[in-house]
Amino acid sequence: MEKPEFSIVIPVYNEQENLPPLLEGIVRIIDNLGKSYEIIIIDDGSTDRSLETLKGLVTKYSSLRIIKFQKNSGQSAAFDAGFKLAQGKAVVTMDADLQYDPRDIPGLLEELKNYDVVCGWRRVRQDPPLKLISTRIANAVRNKLSGENIKDTGCSLKAFKRCFLVNLKMYKGMHRFLPTLLKMRGAKVCEVEVRHLPRKFGRSKYNIRNRLLGSFLDLLFVVWMKKRNLDYKMEVIR
Repeated sequence: MEKPEFSIVIPVYNEQENLPPLLEGIVRIIDNLGKSYEIIIIDDGSTDRSLETLKGLVTKYSSLRIIKFQKNSGQSAAFDAGFKLAQGKAVVTMDADLQYDPRDIPGLLEELKNYDVVCGWRRVRQDPPLKLISTRIANAVRNKLSGENIKDTGCSLKAFKRCFLVNLKMYKGMHRFLPTLLKMRGAKVCEVEVRHLPRKFGRSKYNIRNRLLGSFLDLLFVVWMKKRNLDYKMEVIR
């Protein structure tokens, strides 16, 4: 069986109402590209009917592949599982909350011709004020301590050349720092502006406590990794 040209990896946790319109929107846009693809959805231990909804959609979408976690393990674990299963030369990641627009996927894939990692940047956010404030603080703290300049570290809409994800060791919370980790592997990273839509169904899984406090130790770990990263060039004489 021929491998797809790119893979779309989507973690899901209690998003049953969002899944049918999510897949419909993705397929409608991607089918027009004329490229082969697969959609990998990781059910991260949902307690609603997300998994049952996905199973019902398999017959409608032949490109859909499903991973089921026995318990809620977090986004980093879900992305890690999706990366391991993905077969495409390019990998696109996004959330299942319908706040990302599939119309932005072709633009990200186009930028992969010149870069190894393409990060979405939500210039205009459609979130409650408290979440906007916590996100801005989180971005500022991460960039300051890690020496980065990524405008929107929390945007999950990204595109990667899969060769940079192979054998990548993931830890809890590391999905927030993928651009930094892949830069350490020599990846060229850029940002492109993407749309951000209001949430229609369900509720956000993040708040100030788990966005700021929960990721701070992860940030310190990444800072430590950057400082200890081996950086050398060599020439074999004989």
